[in-house]
Amino acid sequence: MNLLNLQNLRETLCELCAYLHVFAVKKLSLFLRSNTIVSESMQKFISLIALLFIFTISTAQNKFGNPEVDPLQIQKTYDQWSVYNKGIMLSRDFTALDSSSKEISKEAFLDQLANGNFIPVRLKSEANMYVYKLFKIQAKTDTSIKATINQIGFDAYKNDKMEGMAFPKFSFKDLDGNLVTNESMKGKIIVIKCWYIHCTPCIREFPQVNKLVEEYKDRKDIVFMSLAEDSAEQLKTFLARKPLSYSVIPDMKVYMNESLQLNSFPTHFILNKEGMISKVLPNFESLEVALAKESKL
Repeated sequence: MNLLNLQNLRETLCELCAYLHVFAVKKLSLFLRSNTIVSESMQKFISLIALLFIFTISTAQNKFGNPEVDPLQIQKTYDQWSVYNKGIMLSRDFTALDSSSKEISKEAFLDQLANGNFIPVRLKSEANMYVYKLFKIQAKTDTSIKATINQIGFDAYKNDKMEGMAFPKFSFKDLDGNLVTNESMKGKIIVIKCWYIHCTPCIREFPQVNKLVEEYKDRKDIVFMSLAEDSAEQLKTFLARKPLSYSVIPDMKVYMNESLQLNSFPTHFILNKEGMISKVLPNFESLEVALAKESKL
């Protein structure tokens, strides 16, 4: 169903509500005329209640806006969908709607998304309000879209389940020999980047995360550290060419696989001052938004 058809459906529903109101008032009127013991003021009161009831139904239908894009159009090619999907941040707080426009929990939304049968589309709303709705993937849609969404949904669901949990115990030494533990980091906001040398998306965001470190350089209560799969020797050689402003902890492959159960890189964690996982994020864009919020708490 395209945007035009959705608009037509909305108008039809509004017309139906108006018809139901007229019908209800007529029926009430006939009933009240046959009931002589009901006063004229009571008749007006009951008619007003009926009007308010129908108005409430009509208003509920218009609670959320139309999709900001045509859900069918963006499914025509993988490139069209990919460009649009970059603006969808499943890590943020949002109002979640299923395919029938019913409000559901974020967890249920991500669970359905992980099945690979839906795409998330933002509905038109105020600038700081986010409403995402599930739209059915069409039979003729590129299978690459379904496969990618399945992975995105799975990762987002897993990340969401980790939030609010304690970060696994750690005792690390960074490349400069500094010891970092859970206890030494208490009372600070910890930003953790998980990566490895041959991860292209991980390296591509280096300039952005370095800029983020610079932006928060005066915040002594915010610490940036990274966990890398590679050895200290490999990292020192690589970072000489591609600097990273985070402290870097080598040989973290086993820890990231077993303790954090990561299968997607980069992955970013924000730990609150109590050492609990506040956010688990898939990219710099979502990290920037989440840290801005966490830093104000």
